[in-house]
Amino acid sequence: MSEVARNGRQVSRELDGLVADTGSGIDQGIALNRTGHAEAKGRLFFQTRAHDVELPIALPQGKADNQILAVLQDLTRTYTERPVVLVSKDINMRVKARALGLHAEDYANDKTLDDADLLYTGMLVLPHDFWDRQAKSVESWQQGGNTFYRVQGKTVAQMLVNQAVYWESGSAPPLYARVKEIRANTAVLQVMRDHTHQKNAIWGVTARNREQNFALNLLLDPEVDFVTLTGQAGTGKTLLALAAGLSQVLDARRYNEIIVTRVTVPVGEDIGYLPGTEEEKMSPWMGALDDNLEVLNQSEGGAPGGEWGRAATQELIRSKIKVKSMNFMRGRTFLNKFVLIDEAQNLTPKQMKTLITRAGPGTKLVCMGNIAQIDTPYLTEGSSGLTYVVDRFKGWGHSGHVTLARGERSRLADYASEVL
Repeated sequence: MSEVARNGRQVSRELDGLVADTGSGIDQGIALNRTGHAEAKGRLFFQTRAHDVELPIALPQGKADNQILAVLQDLTRTYTERPVVLVSKDINMRVKARALGLHAEDYANDKTLDDADLLYTGMLVLPHDFWDRQAKSVESWQQGGNTFYRVQGKTVAQMLVNQAVYWESGSAPPLYARVKEIRANTAVLQVMRDHTHQKNAIWGVTARNREQNFALNLLLDPEVDFVTLTGQAGTGKTLLALAAGLSQVLDARRYNEIIVTRVTVPVGEDIGYLPGTEEEKMSPWMGALDDNLEVLNQSEGGAPGGEWGRAATQELIRSKIKVKSMNFMRGRTFLNKFVLIDEAQNLTPKQMKTLITRAGPGTKLVCMGNIAQIDTPYLTEGSSGLTYVVDRFKGWGHSGHVTLARGERSRLADYASEVL
């Protein structure tokens, strides 16, 4: 059963329950405070009577959308003293309603943000006089091979736990750190490991910009259970996540295996049913995984990836990566797994909740996507499940987010992202 059919049946059950509680008839409507919302006012009516409205000849009566518009027009004429509003996610229906002079609005309650530009980026630029302000109060210490700073001031009010902060100056060494703790107007910053240097490469991959360096620090931190990465095509989301996963599965033995899944929404026309097992059916959707594995396994003066990478064969790596379909996730529990959810911008908030709640002890989830490339119908940048979790998880001590800004795939891909 598809998600649409499941939702339709759920609506039918809800309506049946409402009608059953009314007793005799529903002509007078159902009081909204009987639906479980004690403070709700007004009544819920069902369209049960015939209407005598003729739509323009270009809108045939047989189509369901046009029948809804006919009801809207009839109600508008009947209740002239009240505003009658059509609320729909169908943009074409809203356009047709406005063309007929009827009032139509989008359903806005599912939107996390009205403007995608307001989405949390996971980074904060420190003011140019940051160190001057902290000169008298800053504390620093070394612990476990890491450098920490305790800072105070107004800037702390803008910080969130696990947010990346940076300070750059042409005349002094830069600071790239992560917020580890916030108490009142005091914050503890941990200096990040520099993965732009070859000595800190992960499976032969080095960070090419500060955002990628921030991302690798989050992906490799065992205390961070949930990581979200957003950015345009070619910014390195999948490559960084896969390199970090292989490093922690094969080198550090922190996780048992990598689970990869994604939404199977086609960009063009659907090619129909696919043969084979679950993994074989998912194989055409996992081209990005294969491409990035090829990058990680290519030899540059010897096999990449350190000692384990030199000894591991393609078959061993493949044995540690399992491709799973999202259709069979409900009810599962992942124990000590490194889970990659690709193309997460095509998930609804409900689907995202279903996936995240599959995580058991010792599991790390990584969601990747580009909210500018949503293929799921009726889903927008503001209502995407990826936008939803980025906004809801910001500031939690065991999650982190980074928006990757610079494309690193090729000059052609970068230019296409800018001009097309």
